[in-house]
Amino acid sequence: MQKILIATHNFGKYKELMEVLEDLPFKFVSLNDEKIEEDVEENGESFEANAILKAEFFSRLTGLPAIADDSGIHVDALNGELGVKTRRWGAGANATDEEWLAHFLDRMKTEENRRAEFVACIAFAHPGAETITFQGECVGQILDSPKTKIEHGIPLSSVFLPEGKDKVYSAMSKLEKNEISHRGVAIKKCHRYLLKHFVDELRG
Repeated sequence: MQKILIATHNFGKYKELMEVLEDLPFKFVSLNDEKIEEDVEENGESFEANAILKAEFFSRLTGLPAIADDSGIHVDALNGELGVKTRRWGAGANATDEEWLAHFLDRMKTEENRRAEFVACIAFAHPGAETITFQGECVGQILDSPKTKIEHGIPLSSVFLPEGKDKVYSAMSKLEKNEISHRGVAIKKCHRYLLKHFVDELRG
């Protein structure tokens, strides 16, 4: 069975991607499954640039088709401080999820404008072929405290309330979340592409 690499060390992201991809006829593996410790500097100026950079780097490294995600949040009140730097912002990339979220909520506590938009870009790199990208967005509000247990790797899911919904991301079922979330929308587009084009390519 054809292997496809999910190019992330973040278990939370890997889990979310696999919730959508698991029914496809491929063997999906993570960087940890393949015992890959290498990483790539995310120095792109957009989510798309970083997703492409990661997917192509790990596809070249392993010789496997690779799916990579880059995502983050734009918070109106923070005027561009997060975006592609989301996980590296504030308490920093080495902070625990709890430390990062505590710093973020402390920074937001005096802000009246709580509007935010999550953005995700998925890149699919296949050796010898052009890299394809898929994007998803979700608009919502930042709440003042976590409404669920913090999920490993995706701390903002406990405080992000999507527009028109009454539950934060991490309180939703996987079906509910994947219907509307930034990453769910992007990976569903990738799923449709793989099903329509890549399955036939492998069989052919």
